[in-house]
Amino acid sequence: MDSRRLFRFSALAVVTAGLLASGCSSGGSSTTATASTASAGGAQTSAAALRPYYQQKLSWRACGVPGFECSTMKAPLDYAKPTGPSIDLAVARKKATGPGKRIGSLLVNPGGPGGSAVGYLQQYAGLGYPAPVRARYDMVAVDPRGVARSEPVECLSSGQMDAYTQVDQTPDDEGEKRALETSFRNFARGCEKHSGKVLPHVSTVEAARDMDILRQLLGDEKLHYVGASYGTFLGATYAELFPDRTGRLVLDGAMDPSLPALEMNRDQTAGFETAFQSFAADCVRRTDCPLGTTSVADASTRLKKFFADLDAKPVDTGESRKLGEALATTGVIAAMYDETTWPELRSSLTRATHGDGGGLLTLADSYYERDAEGKYANLMYANAAVNCLDLPPAFSGPDAVAAALPSFQKASPVFGEGFAWAILNCAYWPVKATGTPHRIEAKGAAPIVVVGTTRDPATPYKWAKSLASQLSSGRLLTYDGDGHTAYGRGSDCIDTAINTYLLEGTPPPADKKCT
Repeated sequence: MDSRRLFRFSALAVVTAGLLASGCSSGGSSTTATASTASAGGAQTSAAALRPYYQQKLSWRACGVPGFECSTMKAPLDYAKPTGPSIDLAVARKKATGPGKRIGSLLVNPGGPGGSAVGYLQQYAGLGYPAPVRARYDMVAVDPRGVARSEPVECLSSGQMDAYTQVDQTPDDEGEKRALETSFRNFARGCEKHSGKVLPHVSTVEAARDMDILRQLLGDEKLHYVGASYGTFLGATYAELFPDRTGRLVLDGAMDPSLPALEMNRDQTAGFETAFQSFAADCVRRTDCPLGTTSVADASTRLKKFFADLDAKPVDTGESRKLGEALATTGVIAAMYDETTWPELRSSLTRATHGDGGGLLTLADSYYERDAEGKYANLMYANAAVNCLDLPPAFSGPDAVAAALPSFQKASPVFGEGFAWAILNCAYWPVKATGTPHRIEAKGAAPIVVVGTTRDPATPYKWAKSLASQLSSGRLLTYDGDGHTAYGRGSDCIDTAINTYLLEGTPPPADKKCT
């Protein structure tokens, strides 16, 4: 699973899209459940009530991927009622390979929200992180509550989800507005019907508290962590709740927790415009550019017309689904996460202009995590559930969207209208938001490395600068480049700085810049 495609937009409230039964817990940490009085939704939970969770034992077993082992941990479903029902969370690890002295566990999260951390560990981080890091850390992941293997949020059938992804998100009249509203209402009702028990308890605060239980069960006094995209918000939240237990944290492709949903979405809209401008500048220099070879402005005009033409007349894809404006837009957005996908996007756009939408449909399906059999992962369901709980909705209804449209269209003439309408979904969410926008300072935490990419589409660079300035121990590391996130994407400068921090505990110099 690629972390660069995990921070999605179409189901976002705020934005925004990879076992052997030997019962053991390393134990030995001196930080049992003392100080576990951090609040979730304003509720104070006593250390004594949480002690059974901090003292449980993990039973590791083989789980089908050579070199990895898996287990299940329990956490309170509701931290305000720790003696009530529990929730089961899937955990996986790959032990340190050596040589060199083991540092501890390195928890990883690819973002989303809704991305499977276990899948990311087994398909990428546990195999592709730099060898010196894997040599000295046990690589560990836990699927956050409501995600993938951890009591996943479910909402729609595959057929219903197919229909949902094709609903016009740039409504031209009242009928199309009502159809869009209905799709959001049906999505929310489906989530409530199938996952009503867990929906109130999938907040980022609760997921961060789960990570502290896991830290204890792994026998670590400090939490070492690499989080990408939404994973940066999760990591920063952990540092806010448990600054004295915060070890070496890398927050790559950072979010800004101080922003309300409306402002955050507008910022991301501008981020995708910046990424598209970069793609277009590269495209128009090539003779095979399907958006012309004259200028970026002309490329933007041509793409808008392409979307409008598909809105009026979808094209064939080689299967029962046709490529309309909604899926085509999603396909283009998917390619903005990683510049190595630009050639595929050029080819797919060329094919679509000749009546074959199969390439863009493939990109859209990868974005939604729809497999060849037509089944969807729960990414989009968990994404909405977490985002709609973490922040109050950006809009109260269609009139509020209409009022905000000019500012979104200014942020992105290409994507602005669709982004504005897409975030109406949380207006109909069945659970009231428990989180609020606020600065995270995490006073007392060890140095935290915040990584920002200058032309990141999903987490604009300004967010990394803001988070680094908020954190009392934040250290900004800048990658001057394209794509979403920076670690492991080809910059030796970035990778060396992060590896040195993870292995030696030495953060990069203040405001270090890399290319």
